[in-house]
Amino acid sequence: MSTPPDTRAPRTRRADARQNLDALVEAAKAVFAESGVDAPIRSIAERAGVGVGTLYRHFPQRSDLISAVFRREMDACVDAADELAAAHPPGEALDLWVLRYTEFVATKRGLSAALHSGDPAYEPLAGYFSTRLAPAFSNLLEAARAAGERIAPVDPEEFLGAVADLCHSRAGTDRAERMVRLLLAGLRA
Repeated sequence: MSTPPDTRAPRTRRADARQNLDALVEAAKAVFAESGVDAPIRSIAERAGVGVGTLYRHFPQRSDLISAVFRREMDACVDAADELAAAHPPGEALDLWVLRYTEFVATKRGLSAALHSGDPAYEPLAGYFSTRLAPAFSNLLEAARAAGERIAPVDPEEFLGAVADLCHSRAGTDRAERMVRLLLAGLRA
């Protein structure tokens, strides 16, 4: 005899569980920025104000926590596209967002290394990148074109990949930003 499927609505997290989850992701983001993705889990739990057991309950594997931080950062970058588009002319919004993306990539070197480690736990993030960041950039490109900006045809994923490549040099964030500004100028040449 088979068991009937569970037709109940999915459980929502308790408020304190959501707060713990948010605190853990924010703490991990800060600790990863300071010490890299191999930082002790205990440091992240302490910064979040929770026990190690709470951390492992939400994130059984380190890769789960790294993925959560990366997703949250990508979501913030995507949200910035809409905010910038609402507050600035289209060409300026495009440039500001690409610089925001540059900051995101340049300051996530440890996360990037983990994501490109070949660990299958990170494979879903490539699709997330394609379905979230590339469309945000594409929308800004199209808005700038519609506003009369002369912008060369470019594949959004390829352009964002080029920006990421410029950000992964060891020369630092300032140099990456200068090189990305040149890339943006070339987009309009």
